[in-house]
This record gives sequence, C-alpha cells and structure tokens, in this order.
Amino acid sequence: MTIKKDLYMVYGAHPLIELLKAKKRKLYSLYTTKQEPKLFPKVQQLLHPSCTVHHVTKEELTRRAGSDDHQGLVGYATAPLEIRKKPFVPETHPFLVMLDGIHDARNIGAIIRSAYCTGADGIIITQKNSGPLNAAAIKASAGLAEHAVLYEAPTAAMAIKELKEAGYNIYLAALGGKSVSDVHFKQPAVIVVGNEGYGISPEILKEGTKVMLPQRSKDISYNASVAAGILLFITAQQINKI
Repeated sequence: MTIKKDLYMVYGAHPLIELLKAKKRKLYSLYTTKQEPKLFPKVQQLLHPSCTVHHVTKEELTRRAGSDDHQGLVGYATAPLEIRKKPFVPETHPFLVMLDGIHDARNIGAIIRSAYCTGADGIIITQKNSGPLNAAAIKASAGLAEHAVLYEAPTAAMAIKELKEAGYNIYLAALGGKSVSDVHFKQPAVIVVGNEGYGISPEILKEGTKVMLPQRSKDISYNASVAAGILLFITAQQINKI
C-alpha cells in the first residue's frame, strides 16, 4: 500500500493515544495486525470515523516504522508536531528546558517526557546541530511530545541571547559547575542540557550558571536524558512546580 504524501508517521500505542487525546493534529490512517494488539481498543475508541484502519503483517509494520518497537500500531498524521514560531517569555512560560546539540532521538523523547512530568512550561530545540523530532523521539516520550509546547531557535547561541534578553536565569548542566545541592534555582529558569558526547556548546558555557550532579567518579557521567530528568525534578521541586 502506498502512503499519501505529506503525512507524518507515529508508532506505538501510547504515542497514538496521546496524539488522539491532544487533538492538535489529525490521524489520517492506522495500520495494525490482523490479531489486534492488546492496546488497540484504547486507540480505537479515540479514532475519528474518517481515519481508515488497515490490517497488515507484523513484518510490514516493522518495515514501515523502521523499528520493531511499534507495539503492533503504526499511524500517519496529517501534520507534524506543532512548533511555535515566537520565543518564550517569562510571564507565560517561566520554567523551560533547552536541548543544545542532543542528537539521539531516544534522548530527545526522554527529555520531553521528563519536562512534561516536572511541569516545564516549554522546550527549546534548535534547527542547527540537533536530532529530529521524528517518530522514534515521539515514541521515547511515551507520546507526551503531543502535549509539549515546543519552540525551535535557529542556533543555541541565538536561543540563549533571546532568553537572557527576556530575563531568564540560565542554568547549564556541565562538569565543573556548582553542585546542584548548593544551587538555589530561581524563576524564570531555563535548564540547558548539552550534547551526549561533548556537552554544552563552548560559546554558551559562560552565559549562565554551570551546575553539575554529584557523581562517584570524574571519569564517568550521567546519560544526557537522565541528567536532564534529575535536574528538572530538583528545579521543579524548588520552584513549586510539582
């Protein structure tokens, strides 16, 4: 079966459920196995009558998804994830997380998931030097990317400039920074998480307060999405977001 152009793939039960619950974009078609998966009824009850359901083999679903992590469900939406064009301002979005050079889709999705769970008001991504917000990232977010408020800046440096001009307090996750246990986070706050390998971009390391998570050895470090989750949790507790 051929797929209509300008459709955007989403796979996995929870991503599809959250897409349908968020109602920000429309599901055009859904592919599943003849022996419908356990969570299919939860998806089905949310489907609009205009969405066509096709039954195919598990192998066909894996081919379409490019992954065997589809849980027997692959859908096509009529629009991409909604991304705002205007930078955030403290009055409406006082607690943010910024992804600087995160490339792995699973890390992107996991950070979005943690941002949602800790009450972050928005997420900043960049056009340059960033992984895509694709189906794998949405799956890793457990579908919570459908509810996220996203802004895409041209570069990390430009995003930081906009944030500082708006009056945000910038907290940079970096080795050699203040121990997070000694930091008093203040709103409006932005937690910046850097690349999986080299960390935060050198040009923005001096643009805020460097903070680090204590660890047992200098030779190791937390996974980027794990570090983001911990920092977001600690910040959210301090500023009474959760």
